[in-house]
Amino acid sequence: MITLAACGKSEKQAEDNTADQQYIADDANAEPQAESDAAFEKSRAELEAEFEKLAAENLAASMAFLEENAAHEGVIVTESGLQYMPLTEGPDGGATPVSTDIVVVHYAGTLKDGVEFDSSYTRGAAATFPLNRVIPAWTEGVQLMSEGDKYRFFVPPALGYGEYGSGPTIGPNEALIFDVELITVQNPERNLETAEKFLTDNGKKDGVTTTQSGLQYEVITEGSAEGKSPAATDTVEVHYQGTLLSGTEFDSSYARGESIEFPLNRVIAGWTEGVQLMSEGDKYRFFIHPDLAYGEGGKGPIGSNEALIFEVELIAVK
Repeated sequence: MITLAACGKSEKQAEDNTADQQYIADDANAEPQAESDAAFEKSRAELEAEFEKLAAENLAASMAFLEENAAHEGVIVTESGLQYMPLTEGPDGGATPVSTDIVVVHYAGTLKDGVEFDSSYTRGAAATFPLNRVIPAWTEGVQLMSEGDKYRFFVPPALGYGEYGSGPTIGPNEALIFDVELITVQNPERNLETAEKFLTDNGKKDGVTTTQSGLQYEVITEGSAEGKSPAATDTVEVHYQGTLLSGTEFDSSYARGESIEFPLNRVIAGWTEGVQLMSEGDKYRFFIHPDLAYGEGGKGPIGSNEALIFEVELIAVK
């Protein structure tokens, strides 16, 4: 009995001690947590203060740069404060975009100190985008251009990325410089008109055949007489290059260094029809009406109602 009572007392003391230890641990953690929260708030306040200071310094430097730049010969300043300078002019008759058009451009963007932060030239591919989905300076500035023009834009922060900047390179309130080359304006009605005029003229050329659907083709080289011709349900292996009427290449298996295989009934109608006219070893050039390609919707760099030109080499029918 004494032993049992003693054991019971020890267990109770152990429980009390454990509870006391828990309270002590909780109390001990309370102050460091408060200190940590205070340190975090102080750190955040310091960072915000540093950012605001940087934004103010950048804004002052940007406005000083733009004020000086506006005095340079050839620089034009719009009502919004955008500055631009024509570098080269395209041919007469080039289309000028409106804000709802899709444009294809090459460009290089730099900070006012010359540090490049983006370039389609470096990537080796022109950029395609709706003109009303970019920074205000681009929406305004590119509408001043015609196809083939190249302009340099000097962009105030309010027409660029503003007080927050963008990414690790463009800081808050940075003035930006863009060299922009307008390659093509993609407008559904204009593109369709251009496509149909091109195909009408192209169909009159020697060596060009027009099928009942409106597909046009030209035989470049012929393979052996024993080469197989595919049916629509066959899988074919081809090499190809695709270009817009402007000559801009938008896709090429040659550039990738490998041929491609696909079921012939799973591609655009111009290909399904055209490749069935070929035999293994043949190389044809196809001129494809938008209705037989990507139509009004377009695809990627291919604008709404764009006519396309493909050179296709039929390697094998699977």
